[in-house]
Amino acid sequence: MVQGAPGWKGYGMSDTGTTGTSTATRATTMTGGAGQETAPTASTVDTATISGDDGSTWTEAEVRQVRADLTTEVERLSEEIAAIEAELSGPVAQQGGAEGRDEADVGGRLVEQEHEMTLLEGARAGLTQNLAALERLDAGTYGTCESCGEPIGKLRLQAFQRATLCVSCKKVQERA
Repeated sequence: MVQGAPGWKGYGMSDTGTTGTSTATRATTMTGGAGQETAPTASTVDTATISGDDGSTWTEAEVRQVRADLTTEVERLSEEIAAIEAELSGPVAQQGGAEGRDEADVGGRLVEQEHEMTLLEGARAGLTQNLAALERLDAGTYGTCESCGEPIGKLRLQAFQRATLCVSCKKVQERA
């Protein structure tokens, strides 16, 4: 990306250099020469605020890796969304009505279009979840259950970095 793509905020990370800990802040998109967007200045994350349900804390390297993984996924999903949208608005989609075409061809095209719309919806949902996870990292709330306020758990977050609920709250949600 994707710099300038929908939802791109520009996220980065650096060490504070003095205490070994860092603080979360959201970087903003900056404009470079000739109107080009450039990467934002680096921001930092407080690893002391991200702890697992077993009392384990995240190292700065682990937090950097989570941020890098989430950012990579944001870029991938943004590119996927752009490709799907281009396909949906491409020449086939612009051919107009069904006059002079076989009903099976029109039906097949509609099924393909519906499939592409489903993929687009899923990619947009994933993009939103990844951006929200980056914002939680910046706000210092990453790893805290949105329902009960308890730590989500390091292993769960390593398996599913966008998790917003601890295992207990997720089980309750799935039963409802």
